[in-house]
Amino acid sequence: MTILVAGATGATGRLLVEHLLNRGHTVKVIVRSPDSLPANLKNHDRLTVIHANILDLSEADMARHVNGCDAVASCLGHTISLKGMFGPPRRLVTDATRLLCKGIHANKPEKPVKFVLMNTTANSNRDLHEPLTIAERGVFALVRLLLPPQADNEQAADYLRSTIGHDDGFIEWAVVRPDTLIHDDKVTGYEVYASPTRSPIFNAGSTSCINVAHFMADLITSDNTWKRWRDQMPVIYNI
Repeated sequence: MTILVAGATGATGRLLVEHLLNRGHTVKVIVRSPDSLPANLKNHDRLTVIHANILDLSEADMARHVNGCDAVASCLGHTISLKGMFGPPRRLVTDATRLLCKGIHANKPEKPVKFVLMNTTANSNRDLHEPLTIAERGVFALVRLLLPPQADNEQAADYLRSTIGHDDGFIEWAVVRPDTLIHDDKVTGYEVYASPTRSPIFNAGSTSCINVAHFMADLITSDNTWKRWRDQMPVIYNI
């Protein structure tokens, strides 16, 4: 398979790239700074590095980059800093998702391309009944108002869920929702659910970046895993 990964220099993105390469696949990455890639990846013979700010690419550029790809994965997110949270681009995840999808559509691939988006348990799957308490609704409303990344994550997932939808001829999608991200050195046990099993506000769990990357790689490369979670927003927790 050939997979394009956006956000490949982030904590989860670089691990996803490593998983995919270790499984024998060909990977393209779009990165602003190639020097940010780990040394064991940047010179890999099955890795193509596209040096660009993703939102500076035109739709024609993106169509060229995703041409021939069997899957696209986005691990983009906002840096936890004042500039990263409140500075531009405020719709990084949403605008990149839209651009990637338009690139795929422009190519009219014969077989649907898998699109895997990393998101958050703070975002509900509006295709399912995922009830929130009054307190949770209040907190989320405040977070949505005060922290732009929350609205960005919600809009990116809703673009796939509503605009691309469940019957698109060129794109199939899955939105991965980890809980509080932590760092582990190796893959450990984890569980995947259709909806959160705990409150992301008042009883948050944890998910290691490497487990998220492992699950995303499974979605991309395993037909059985994809059939189970296609067009859904699976939630992943460390055991």
